[in-house]
Amino acid sequence: MATQPKKINGAALTALVVTTAIGSGIFALSSDLAAASPGAALISWLIVGFVVMMLASCFNNLLTKRSDLEGIFAYGKEGFGPFVGFISGSGYWMSSWLGNVAFATVCMSALGYFFPVFSKDNSPISILVASILAWSLTLLVNHGIESAALMNAVITICKLIPIFTFIVVAAILFKGHVFTAQFWGNMTAPVTIASVGGQIKQCMMIMMRVFVGIEGATVLSSRAKYRKTAGHATVIGVACLILIYVLASILPYGYMTRAELIQLKQPAMVYMFQHMVGPWGGAFISIGLFISIMGAWLSWTMLPAETMRLMAEQGLLPKRFAKENKHGVPTLALMTTACMVQAFMIMLIFAEKAYEFAYSLCTAAIVVCYIIVAAYQIKYSWQNRATKGNILQLWVGIFTLVFEVVAITLAGLQYLFVCLVVYIPGIILYMYTKKQNENRLLTKHEWSATILICSGAVITVTMLVMGQIHL
Repeated sequence: MATQPKKINGAALTALVVTTAIGSGIFALSSDLAAASPGAALISWLIVGFVVMMLASCFNNLLTKRSDLEGIFAYGKEGFGPFVGFISGSGYWMSSWLGNVAFATVCMSALGYFFPVFSKDNSPISILVASILAWSLTLLVNHGIESAALMNAVITICKLIPIFTFIVVAAILFKGHVFTAQFWGNMTAPVTIASVGGQIKQCMMIMMRVFVGIEGATVLSSRAKYRKTAGHATVIGVACLILIYVLASILPYGYMTRAELIQLKQPAMVYMFQHMVGPWGGAFISIGLFISIMGAWLSWTMLPAETMRLMAEQGLLPKRFAKENKHGVPTLALMTTACMVQAFMIMLIFAEKAYEFAYSLCTAAIVVCYIIVAAYQIKYSWQNRATKGNILQLWVGIFTLVFEVVAITLAGLQYLFVCLVVYIPGIILYMYTKKQNENRLLTKHEWSATILICSGAVITVTMLVMGQIHL
């Protein structure tokens, strides 16, 4: 007899938002941002923080006013039809398991601090150990998503301890004269509005990546005690993330010069803390990095399976993907995702810059989902503009939509083009589902969109082969 799944509370959902977003990026932020001046970095955080809060506000608003919709893709389906909902859902699913691949590569780098055999994150031995970890997490989730979410909350506390320790020590060792020495200056050119603007652009591209995952509470909202709780958890979680990221990335400007920060080995936080407190510091942060990645990895193992389950329940994928085991887990969806992760990890043995490729593709896929969410926020708010507060939400949606379009352009359109190739197998599955449910493949508009996607995919593959697109 199937056991009745327990509902996830607000604290666990907030922890999910934080731990899903905090993976490995925060441990490299100080060095990644060092090419920009402290002033440019602060302005960038102000812009990105405001925009991400606007996106969180969209999730909160829609979870409150459209609590009947389940899953991040449901907004696209409700607002623009099943095919757009499918594109949003399959893009989110793709982003989720690609995130797992990225975590696997960085996890091996963390182990490489203690065991040199793992220093090359895409070596055969690294892929073997990463595969074992991936399947272990899959089996854990297969015994209950709600139990995994509770464990995730515990992991969140464990992973934040080394990060907070680093922040406290960095604040104690902070030197004002080091921080202000090149507050606006560019290391290679005179200070101009154009040079500072270029630094801000570079910072924003890095910062947007570390917020991927803030929609975790939305994806699991159907398992929450109350839908509104998921919306509040998203806003609170994002506010916590902004504070943590700003402190962890800005305080190092007051400890090392920008030239020294740039020269740090990655992950920079490991080697900076080692410099601050001695050899034990590197080991301490490396352990924290490993726990952080495992926590994020656990979250991103739950989310794609849950997305496939909801898509199957809403007629966007075959019903068999919604079938749950006695623990309330969609096993087929979970195992399908695990197989995709495994296949991609094997491919990475032959790839250079494995982490950068996987994470860039993950970011491009999920920004498409964010754009669709913002578009539905605009449509819903306009249709209900007579209701108090919806005009404000309309502008929130417009601002979020514009910024996300700009963000995906800055991040690199080549990764969006590659996503078109990955969409094609999913579209075939969508057509099969439509045939089973409605006795037809696609509507006229869906055929047009499919032809456009397939044409884009063919052009992308051709340009990759010809070397005109570089990843």
